[in-house]
Amino acid sequence: MSRTILWASLALTPITLVVRYGFGVEGTASFVLAAAALAPLAFLIGEATENAAEHTGPGIGGFLNASFGNAPELIIALLAIADGLPAVVRGSITGSVVSALLLVLGGALAVGPKERVGRGSLVLQLGLIAVAVLLFLIPSVPSWHGDPERHSLYVVTIPVAVVLLAVYAAVIFVNLRRHAAAHSSPPAEEAWSMKRAIAVLAAATIATALVSEVLVNTLDAFGEALGLSQFFVAAVIVALVGNAAEHGGALVTARRGNQPLAAEIAVSSAAQVAVLVAPAIALLSVLVGPALPLSFRPIELATMGGSALAVAVIVADRRGTRREGAVLIALYALAATSFYVAGDR
Repeated sequence: MSRTILWASLALTPITLVVRYGFGVEGTASFVLAAAALAPLAFLIGEATENAAEHTGPGIGGFLNASFGNAPELIIALLAIADGLPAVVRGSITGSVVSALLLVLGGALAVGPKERVGRGSLVLQLGLIAVAVLLFLIPSVPSWHGDPERHSLYVVTIPVAVVLLAVYAAVIFVNLRRHAAAHSSPPAEEAWSMKRAIAVLAAATIATALVSEVLVNTLDAFGEALGLSQFFVAAVIVALVGNAAEHGGALVTARRGNQPLAAEIAVSSAAQVAVLVAPAIALLSVLVGPALPLSFRPIELATMGGSALAVAVIVADRRGTRREGAVLIALYALAATSFYVAGDR
């Protein structure tokens, strides 16, 4: 019955788009509709990724889910830059990394069975996040005094972004080859074909991008109504709704007992945001609006680095338990509270 409801709920996507663009409805109504529409899209991406993983294995399956899931975030970030909201973009990058590592992985461990996870792949991706945080210090430290949007900081950001993209490309190439070589079991008979799985992933990603745009365009009114700072809205609300598809996909996958794939999705998502999405946004920002320096606040760098360290400790024994999942969720609640207390600059 629940699967039937989720499939039927996909109708919320065209309804949301018609209400927003056809009838011009804005504010809370559009926000609620868009948020509701993202849940079944998350289910659809999770379904397609799990079927794709039948052909590729959990490592490549997690990479596919993170890649398709992060596409909407890239679009949302570029739209925010065009609207002159650079602090919102950096806040959403921070929130995406922290929520994927703590909330999503924690939730996956909490709802899934106790099962071995691929420590080698996960530690490698956590290392990528650590490298990104260290490189972010280069443009960030000077930004703590003076204008954080000044052009000199963007000049420093360019080589940082290029290095991050190069490192990501090299590591992912090696990682995908290793997973492809290790995976040899045939897919289940009921699994979708690889072409169908990829086609559904692409269609769901496009729909998620459109719905996410509606949601982000109504976030300001939502935040003002609740008296929330722009930074909190970006780091918590925008990050969660912008990544709802892949986050939901990880939880659905874990609930079905595929813990290795769920862990790969969560950590791959965080790594891709830090080492691919963030530098890509910075380099592309000049095409849509003011150049975006990767000048993060101390609270942002501390929570990203601390989240990666916490997950590294959790996966060190190659197993994930429900108690460890609860610890990660509690740490996310602490991080979200710190975002609320920090407020805007």
